[in-house]
Amino acid sequence: MDKNDGLAPETISAQALGQIDKATGGVTPAIHLSTTFVRDHDYQLLHPEHSYSRDENATYHAAEKVLTKLEGAADALLFSSGMAAAMAVIQSLKPGDHIVAPKVMYWGLRHWMTESCKHWGIQLDFFDSSDPSSLSKTVKAGTTKLIWMETPCNPTWDIIDIKEAAGVAKNIGARLAVDSTVATPVLTQPLKYGADIVVHSATKYLNGHCDVLAGVTLCAKKDHFWGKICEIRLHTGAVLGSLEAWLLQRSLRTLFLRVRQSSQSAMAIAEHFEGHPRIKSVLYPGLASHPGHDVAKRQMQGGFGGMLSLRVNGDAETALDIVKRCAVFTRATSLGGVESLIEHRYSIEGENSPIPKDLLRLSIGIEAVEDLIADLEQALA
Repeated sequence: MDKNDGLAPETISAQALGQIDKATGGVTPAIHLSTTFVRDHDYQLLHPEHSYSRDENATYHAAEKVLTKLEGAADALLFSSGMAAAMAVIQSLKPGDHIVAPKVMYWGLRHWMTESCKHWGIQLDFFDSSDPSSLSKTVKAGTTKLIWMETPCNPTWDIIDIKEAAGVAKNIGARLAVDSTVATPVLTQPLKYGADIVVHSATKYLNGHCDVLAGVTLCAKKDHFWGKICEIRLHTGAVLGSLEAWLLQRSLRTLFLRVRQSSQSAMAIAEHFEGHPRIKSVLYPGLASHPGHDVAKRQMQGGFGGMLSLRVNGDAETALDIVKRCAVFTRATSLGGVESLIEHRYSIEGENSPIPKDLLRLSIGIEAVEDLIADLEQALA
């Protein structure tokens, strides 16, 4: 029996599954920097599980094991970035296959899909994440092989019902992949609702300190499709460095504390500014007024995440003026760190963006929420 069986996920995360440095007894696992491994006089590996670090390294196995447990997955693979983790899933498809994805999603991946799927001979269509019936109308039975989704969807925070999407996928013989970067395993475990693949930009909440670039892909079962993903990581070399992998497993120890604090503060900020005279609308699934609130309550446990958006009364210039006035919020692109960030997404994404020009995206950190509210109030004044 695994000594971690029956333990709460908070304990598993904080103790990193009880992994230690066996060579010294250190309470944290060691960093293994070696890229290659010794063979004996008979040319047999001293440790058969380690031959070359492009495929096997004890340092990234430590983080993979924790994430596998937290997501209830069969296996996990760390990648050099969230984009690399996501691209490995899509590159595992064949020419002629069809993907559907939400119109509103992480801009970087949406842009890559739009530009690259044609080159790979993969068909691509987008569905409306704000319309629960749109997904089933967009898939093509017999052709659609992958449904890609985010929930909440960045940066409007639409909620997609994972269980319903899994049902659509099953009915047409497709796989469901969920980018759960924003929810994290603290709030949602997509595999529990029928997803086949889960992807995270571990750069964001999983690491949470804006100092590591990383991604992770996890599977419900180790089948042929998962084998393709493993091969892509091996042959493209999209592996995480040892130092980054060690920092990631270090950060996972405080994951629950950070996500819960940011979720609690985001809820307080959303409630405070809902109905504010200078705010057109607050986009946050924790609010009862949010169209996806009921679904969010079913598939998010312990909070609704640390991300929200404010649509201001005015245009892009008005929104940018508010950003300029902020003193506590940091003006930067990313999310999920301990510091609160504010950004004007349309300025980042450009003219082809589906994002409203009046939208400001907030990533709520772990500061005193009173300071964050006061900063926004003075910026709006």
